[in-house]
Amino acid sequence: MDEALIIHGGKPLRGDIPVNTAKNSALYLILAALLTPEEVVLKDIPKLRDVIAISEMLEHFGAEVSWKGRNLHIKAEHILTCSAPYQLVSRMRASFVAIGALLGRCGDAKMSMPGGCAFGPRPVDRHIKAFKALGVEVLEEDGDFIFKREKPLEGRAIFEAPTVGGTQNVLLASAIGEGTVVIENAALEPEIPDLANMLNAMGAKIRGAGTSVITIEGVPYLKGITYRPIPDRIEAGTLILAIAATRGKARLVDVDSSHMNALMIKLSEAGVAFEEGDGTLTVDATRSLGPVDVVAVEYPGIATDLQAPFGAFLSTIPGVSHVEDHVYPDRFTHIEELKHTGADFELNERTLKIEGGTLHGAKMQAADIRAGGALIVAALAAHGTSVITGLQFIERGYENIAGRLQGLGADIHRSEVALVATGTYGD
Repeated sequence: MDEALIIHGGKPLRGDIPVNTAKNSALYLILAALLTPEEVVLKDIPKLRDVIAISEMLEHFGAEVSWKGRNLHIKAEHILTCSAPYQLVSRMRASFVAIGALLGRCGDAKMSMPGGCAFGPRPVDRHIKAFKALGVEVLEEDGDFIFKREKPLEGRAIFEAPTVGGTQNVLLASAIGEGTVVIENAALEPEIPDLANMLNAMGAKIRGAGTSVITIEGVPYLKGITYRPIPDRIEAGTLILAIAATRGKARLVDVDSSHMNALMIKLSEAGVAFEEGDGTLTVDATRSLGPVDVVAVEYPGIATDLQAPFGAFLSTIPGVSHVEDHVYPDRFTHIEELKHTGADFELNERTLKIEGGTLHGAKMQAADIRAGGALIVAALAAHGTSVITGLQFIERGYENIAGRLQGLGADIHRSEVALVATGTYGD
């Protein structure tokens, strides 16, 4: 038996739903707690598989980690090892950013090649080049990377292309010390200033986060802090697309709509209306909607993590739409599963053509986090019953998604099902 989401679709989503704090921030804020021996408290953290995995990694390093309600308490008074074994690193890509925290706290680190979702090449060479440029010795031994610094990091790290993980890695490695580091062509994503803001509250001296040039002046010590991450723009975007796909009207609470301007502009072109409030965003998709063309790019454009859910939404709109992903051009493995709903997809080189129409319930299997989000969006819009397996991927990025969507009137629940082939599911 396997656990699955059972969704009886075709019901417009209505009501209010709170947005969780950002997983893609929380993971790196947790790693930042390694930079101080004092206690760090992170507030309102979703209990996702990825969060639990990175917490277990910190415990491996020697940190004390505990939950009090939804607050995560971390105290890394003693670091027992600066080596991360494969069984921990292989669970997700974010683990590679532990290198920066370990270099900052210990001066050395040993790390296997990271794992994570499989949707094309995601090289770490940009991280390695940046560290070498700052004076870090990098060795490769039996598939492991070994990082050593003899003195505080100093110099310029110039990325050939913006990288969120690479920028975060350098921030963590450079916050403690006597040197000055400049990051050029830094990533612009909101998770970068969120990490910098937390580090600055701990005593770091970081300027320019959120721009392409970031300057870090190393300090001798960082203190403990209580901090709340930014709202999760990817979860919020997935919820917006689900509301739109079901032609619903609902309000997101505890959201920062400024992080989703590109998404909202494109959805407005399709006919979706928005009303922004103080930390709220009302989504109205009750009017007639039309097809649009979408390109996923680096922030402030439409996030690659929303490319798959956006395509699922477009499959519900009569007419022809197109989707491209300039961040991960091969990130279209989910379309074969979505085809089981009757969605008409045609992949020409790296452009996805979508002929939208009415979807029907189907059996589908998620193969990565955001593909899982796309399957949920399609199933909520589809007429009939859908069964979605692969919850181990979905639960890496969406906390209690069934229970929370129930609050919007969705007919969705978790259940054990026999392992079955994907395909059409009838009413």
